[in-house]
Amino acid sequence: MPFVPHTEADVRDMLRTIGAAAIDDLFDEIDPALLTADFGAIDSGVDEMTMLADLSARAKRDETGPCFIGAGCYDHHIPAAVWDIAARGEFMTAYTPYQAEASQGTLQVIYEYQSMMTALTGTEVSNASVYDGASALGEAVLMAVRAQRRRPAAADAPRVAVAGACHPLYLDAAANIVRNQRIVIEQVPFGADGRADLAALAKRQPPTALIVQQPNFFGLLEPVDELARWADDNGALLIAVANPLSLAALQPPGAWAGVGADIVCGDGQPLGIPMASGGPSFGFVCTRQRFVRQLPGRIVGGTVDSQGRRGFTLTLQAREQHIRRAKATSNICTNQGLLVTAATIYLALMGATGLRRTATACCAKTRELVAALTAIDGVRQRFDAPFFHECVVDVGQDARAVAERVAAGGILGGLPLGPFFPALANCLLVCATEKRTSAEIAAFADALAKALRA
Repeated sequence: MPFVPHTEADVRDMLRTIGAAAIDDLFDEIDPALLTADFGAIDSGVDEMTMLADLSARAKRDETGPCFIGAGCYDHHIPAAVWDIAARGEFMTAYTPYQAEASQGTLQVIYEYQSMMTALTGTEVSNASVYDGASALGEAVLMAVRAQRRRPAAADAPRVAVAGACHPLYLDAAANIVRNQRIVIEQVPFGADGRADLAALAKRQPPTALIVQQPNFFGLLEPVDELARWADDNGALLIAVANPLSLAALQPPGAWAGVGADIVCGDGQPLGIPMASGGPSFGFVCTRQRFVRQLPGRIVGGTVDSQGRRGFTLTLQAREQHIRRAKATSNICTNQGLLVTAATIYLALMGATGLRRTATACCAKTRELVAALTAIDGVRQRFDAPFFHECVVDVGQDARAVAERVAAGGILGGLPLGPFFPALANCLLVCATEKRTSAEIAAFADALAKALRA
């Protein structure tokens, strides 16, 4: 924000206008016992030049080389126009659009965002986003259970099954969100190919809902048509966790097996949001029209005024600050509006063709990466199944130690899977986006080969 100085004369004029004798009068409601002038524990200030030099040195410590880590947060190219527009004052400082007549621009952005997300996911309605992808899954689970309340089995003990490898951090967050409502999230073991085990799923009692991530946590493509049919045949709502960029190339969840997913959720970070050391981001939730009143958060709708002019309004606001807390569909009260604005600009700039080209470029780069890594003695592809733009490679020794040695050379060389799946302690989850060059891939392969010999 620009520095706007006020002279002593400016301050006197402003105080006189509002009827205050001194600036301290503006804070006279604060109990004097809470005031202090003792700042001895705080270091004395430094001059601006010293401060900038210090912060510049610290910022350089965060600089890294090429990133081959994915796992929900991806190093995509973001067109310069995205944040040049999103950072404009009318977007950057805009607050929640409670007053529709004064917030038409913000409401239209959200409306366009919702329209784009329904087109991507193949669903009928979208909310105005939620906190992040992990909480979006938690919201989707709560939503599915509310929608299934009339099922006798669901009324007794709601169970939600997870087919295949879903992001473990998403599952942890979702479990924490829903546990006080006695909802149990059960993992169905994935098969030897790293994907959902349909035979193991068929042996279980039909759950209230079934969670499927596509592509899954290992980057593999799940047999989503078979899973969608199983959920439909067994009266379970299907919750799809999706990478939104992948939907430019893959079949949208709303079309799986002709029956489609009932709820589609995920993280919007691939849509023009920087990695930023892991956040912030935003989550999306889309669904069928018949479940619209179960959606968390708020929904923006289009309308016309008394003169027939197009306008936008908050159509549904089922959050705890709008209605009684017990009646709210969500008590996580942020929709990350600025990030949604950036994503909307990104989607508009890229268009369907740009998104598809980016998705296919990511696929091609990851295949180039896997070919380079598996050419190294002792490195192999862990799962023999189709993948999108992430893949698990087995390096034949402790993957965490290997990743640390690669990182020491300035390359973020994949995510060690041991902390999440002990049986995969020798495995790295690697990813290549459209930003990765052939030279960077070759450098990673060379660094990995050296790390394995160390």
